[in-house]
Amino acid sequence: MHGTTDQHDPMAHLYRGFDVEDADSAVSVILKLRGETCDIDCLYCYEKRKEVPGGARIDAGQVRRLTELFPGRPLAVELHGGEPLTAGRHHIAEVLRELASQPGVVRVSMQTNGVLLDGQWLDLIDALYPQLQIGISLDGDEAGNAWRVGYDGEAVYPRVAAALRLLAERGRRVGVIAAVTPTVLGRAEAVLDHLAGFEAVNAVSFVPCFDASVQNPTASQGQRLPASRLLQRAALRGPQGPGWATTPDQYAEFVLAAAIRWISAGHFTRLNLEPAVSTIRRLRGLGTGFCHFSNLKCDHVFTLYPDGRLGSCDELPWPQAQLALLDQTLGQSAVVAAQRRLPLLNQGKALMRRCTTCAYRSTCGGGCVATRWRQDQTGDQDAYCDYRMRMIDGIAALLAQPAHPAGAWCRRVRLRPRTPNSMRDVVSFLARWDHAEADRPHVQLRTSSHDNINTVGLPGVHEADDLDPAHPQWREAIEPGVRPLVDAVTQDWRLITYDSCQGHPYPGLDLPPAERRVGILPRNRTEYARAAAALCRAITAVTTDLPAAVQVAIGRAELTCETTGRTSQVLDLVLRPRPGDGWPAYFDAVDAATRAVTDALRGERPTEDGCRCPAPQSTAPIDEEAAWVASQPR
Repeated sequence: MHGTTDQHDPMAHLYRGFDVEDADSAVSVILKLRGETCDIDCLYCYEKRKEVPGGARIDAGQVRRLTELFPGRPLAVELHGGEPLTAGRHHIAEVLRELASQPGVVRVSMQTNGVLLDGQWLDLIDALYPQLQIGISLDGDEAGNAWRVGYDGEAVYPRVAAALRLLAERGRRVGVIAAVTPTVLGRAEAVLDHLAGFEAVNAVSFVPCFDASVQNPTASQGQRLPASRLLQRAALRGPQGPGWATTPDQYAEFVLAAAIRWISAGHFTRLNLEPAVSTIRRLRGLGTGFCHFSNLKCDHVFTLYPDGRLGSCDELPWPQAQLALLDQTLGQSAVVAAQRRLPLLNQGKALMRRCTTCAYRSTCGGGCVATRWRQDQTGDQDAYCDYRMRMIDGIAALLAQPAHPAGAWCRRVRLRPRTPNSMRDVVSFLARWDHAEADRPHVQLRTSSHDNINTVGLPGVHEADDLDPAHPQWREAIEPGVRPLVDAVTQDWRLITYDSCQGHPYPGLDLPPAERRVGILPRNRTEYARAAAALCRAITAVTTDLPAAVQVAIGRAELTCETTGRTSQVLDLVLRPRPGDGWPAYFDAVDAATRAVTDALRGERPTEDGCRCPAPQSTAPIDEEAAWVASQPR
């Protein structure tokens, strides 16, 4: 058995404050080289909705001062805008020279709309900072880019596509940031295929347009509005918010469809896909540099504007996100003090307090503080959490049953990790289960005063031998209350159970009550997919027949082999108390609920039939080997 150790402050796992003494933690610095100045006028541009100066330029001296503010700490610098290339070649050259001279700068990237990018720009970059990472803003195919227009209202897609072809000719590899708007909904496969068709593109990050709270048009100078602003005003008249806005649930569905296509089309061999890859990494217990999934959030992200205003993440609203003026900031301690008294950051962290008790927190990482803040303005914070859970559930399904992508659309089988959850020797257990002739020695079984059956006869979670139906003590080892469920799974469904518990109230003990459950260990991924779908069908059918105090949950989890350290994908069927009813009502009703669930299980079988949850018509099978490779850590 194994466990986990938590820090005293659960928020530290989700949001790590900036620590002056922790010089190893990287800092991300966004340089708004021209403020909001841009040569195009995307209708959804969040930068132009801020109260920020345009026209001025960040100079090399400010860059030097910024690096001096964080001495000895690794800095990741992003040249941003507006449009950074509007600063001009001479000015950009000075900035790149300064960045190249700073040993603390470990990475420099530039996010551009690509309209101005040409051979001369690439020559300059190759000469002064050849390792510069270039990101292009492009919302998929031509139809998907309907909101990205010039001030004349005309599409800029053709010019950006030409820049991507030029980058390929120069041997450059770039990432694409694509906003998910209604113009791409339902077309994730085509949009991803289109972006993957550009030879230069080796990474795609789909970002949400959760702009339902946007009500006012972008402010304009002068009395005559450009065509782009007229288009924007027309798009703001919709009853559900701006025409470019998508809901969290729509975004989750798009991401899942894109992830399935990423695997099935083999794009994973040359293309990094976010947020799919970061979700996969966190599901596998690995770290990620994506702040939405990490605890290095807004306290480790800084934005500098041309007038010297230094603030937190650029996705937060300005001027509320401002921390200080660069030339008046004396050091990192002053930055920390400004962070701690900034109402916006404190409000954002407060919104994440709910994450400390969420079962998804180790994978989700709390998400984006700025997006949580905006979603809170709509009065629907739950929608943000629901989308994060929906996305994680779907990608967890792809990892567990990669050749059966329809499982990603199941809304009933959800990620429910268990810790600890281990078995001494999973391989031997699986081999013994299907071989009645195998040796099965006598084991010690003792029953506690609270009806727990284990090797020591004590209440709570204790060691118990792993038996199978051919073992002479099999029936004796199963706690009576859960036997009907175990029989349905092992006799009717012919599946393997690795764990079961009848549930225990533990009155008078300092132990939390235990739920009734049975754990299923599929022999292979196909059996896993069939079992998951059959559980969904059975529980969907029985839900209305359950006692009011009991609900049924189906969880995806991992079982760790203590001998090899390897993990196996398992399914847990759990009868849980319904929120608000309490444990006494639960234990009064759990036997009746067990009978109903058992009858439902006996009315189903693990077959090729899918679950009862609606799935897009385009969901297609995925090659097993390709899916396995795609799911490996990156």
